[in-house]
Amino acid sequence: MEQYMPVPDTLEWRKIAAGFAKLAFPNCIGAMDGKHVVIEAPPNSGSVYYNYKGTFSIVLLAVVDARYCFRLVDIEAYGSNSDGGTLSASAFGTALRQNTLGIPEDTILPGAEYLGPMPYVFVADEAFPLRRNIMRPYPGYNIGERKVFNNRLSHVRRMVECAFGILASQWRVYRRVLCVSPEVAEGVVKATCMLHNFMRWDTSIATALPSEAATSESSEGLQHTPRLGANNAGREAVAVREKFAQYFMTEAG
Repeated sequence: MEQYMPVPDTLEWRKIAAGFAKLAFPNCIGAMDGKHVVIEAPPNSGSVYYNYKGTFSIVLLAVVDARYCFRLVDIEAYGSNSDGGTLSASAFGTALRQNTLGIPEDTILPGAEYLGPMPYVFVADEAFPLRRNIMRPYPGYNIGERKVFNNRLSHVRRMVECAFGILASQWRVYRRVLCVSPEVAEGVVKATCMLHNFMRWDTSIATALPSEAATSESSEGLQHTPRLGANNAGREAVAVREKFAQYFMTEAG
């Protein structure tokens, strides 16, 4: 773990951001998503692990860099957790809320001094809440700068989708229900994520692109998660998203 999935410090977050800057999204420090890892119903567990799809599961919450490597994983949530409870109850969500992840201080976007210092952000889909450090797409049909923002965010967010696709295609254990206890299942998920990183750790962004076959295979053992956080966004978070949208419409962006 210390070698192939170390918890990023401030310097490492900046290196991750440099990777996403090459994909035209500066100040991005990770693509985030969650998956249900389907397990056999644990004895005497009631509905604790029972999820909205009618299966029993634990939740894998992951942050991926621009090389499709897992940088943070949280596998503690029950499959039955409410929509708004998964992120807030996770160790990652708590650390993000308490500002203990070592995320760098706000910085100026390249060529955009007029916007002022901008925070480093994670990108996610509509399942996640809009926060100062979490950017999600604009809802509904959009035109102009909002459409450009959504396209740019989607381009970067595919990193985590592809990483899950690679994980499911390389490790056939995800093709079926894991007939083990939740504790063993958590160990299996951590092991496969670290082995995934081991095989890709020294690749560059240019050579990290996976094959389409590796990212499009279906998986019975990995299922999509519903909404993972409340949708009530603060004014600061809305303002940060608006500034990114404005920036992407400029020549510098």
